[in-house]
Amino acid sequence: MKIQLSDSFTYKKIIKFTIPSIIMMIFTSIYGVVDGLFISNFIGQTEFTSVNFIMPFLMIFSAVGFMAGTGGSALVAKTLGEGKYEKARNIFSLIIYFMVGIGLLFTVLGIIFLKDAALALGADSEMLPLCVEYGRIIMIALIPFMLQSVFQSFLVTAERPTLGLVITVAAGVTNIVLDALFVAVLKWGVSGAALATGISQFVGGITPLIFFILPNKTNLRLGKASFDIRAIIKTFTNGSSEFMTNVSLSVVNMLYNNRLMETAGQNGVAAYGVIMYTAFVFISVFLGFAVGSAPITGYHYGAGNRSELKNVYGKSLRLIGITSIILTISAELLSYPLSAIFVGYDAELFALTQRGFMIYSVSYLLAGFNIFASAFFTALNNGLISALISFARTLVLQIVCVLCLPVFLGIDGIWLSIVFAEGLSLVLTIICFSANGEKYGYA
Repeated sequence: MKIQLSDSFTYKKIIKFTIPSIIMMIFTSIYGVVDGLFISNFIGQTEFTSVNFIMPFLMIFSAVGFMAGTGGSALVAKTLGEGKYEKARNIFSLIIYFMVGIGLLFTVLGIIFLKDAALALGADSEMLPLCVEYGRIIMIALIPFMLQSVFQSFLVTAERPTLGLVITVAAGVTNIVLDALFVAVLKWGVSGAALATGISQFVGGITPLIFFILPNKTNLRLGKASFDIRAIIKTFTNGSSEFMTNVSLSVVNMLYNNRLMETAGQNGVAAYGVIMYTAFVFISVFLGFAVGSAPITGYHYGAGNRSELKNVYGKSLRLIGITSIILTISAELLSYPLSAIFVGYDAELFALTQRGFMIYSVSYLLAGFNIFASAFFTALNNGLISALISFARTLVLQIVCVLCLPVFLGIDGIWLSIVFAEGLSLVLTIICFSANGEKYGYA
């Protein structure tokens, strides 16, 4: 039987409804992992370092897609919960059209200023042409990539999370096959890796676009849309935390790379690249749960069903607690083989990577609660609290920690920065949960 947003959710239903989004996010994160594996093992360390160096800049543009997807789906889910189906379809269509226009503008600006950005970030003469070569190809596929991020949330809101999973798996398989062909067989270097990723993003972004253009049995489909500035503002306000999260991660990653270049040179940046590739996979479990559960929260908030809101809130926290323990233990056990897969060819780089991996992985005990909290308040259409948690977690606290801890702990302080930042963020999360429980009825 198909699970609907209006249902009362047991543990089994929550897991069944969110698992497609979790797997979807895992496959999305695998894009970068596959690129990293092929570049590191078939091209070279300098190319691997260069791609990791420019990637944070590229991800800033895609952050708008995450913002529109999470913020827009929260607004649409609430509107559906209120029974205003035509208005929900109008808002949905408006958001998609608006994102295509924004994506086109960002594509042009990104291609023009990519070289200047790489220079400003500190790319040396050896890395600069590789950064530009990879980045410009990725920018061409920016609109599909942004749409893929938007539709990941809206397919859940349309009660089609499994379709979202199928599309993401298809895009992931496309990336893997083309990486093997372009990089390992045809030897096209970083251009081949970028082409593989770009083509896979077209699969992930254009396929759901076609689904929503054609007649379907969901409550959402693309059609005529009247311009509604309040809906646009509400979408971006709701999703501001996700935008802040992605932009902050990019800014912080640039700072990490800069500190590591000063401390350990290209080896430090390469080690951090491996850790971040694998971290995306582990964190994607929490992100997928947040994406999958948010429409449930938004719907019951819009319907005024406080008892179900409380039910979903409590069960979600328990599931996240169990998952956090499992992921942390798994990451610690996998630190050796995963590091070896990426950089086993260099003993010094391997040792640096594995130690950083093991320290960094402790953060998984805490991160899930903070990620869920931000998505939960977004679903409640409270973008301010959601943004506060994300802003503190992904930017302010990490910057403070990465600037201060290495002074006392050396390179280990860089790896520990994320652990301290997540711990301090959890304190803020608990305060926000406690202060708003009665207001929204989930206490």
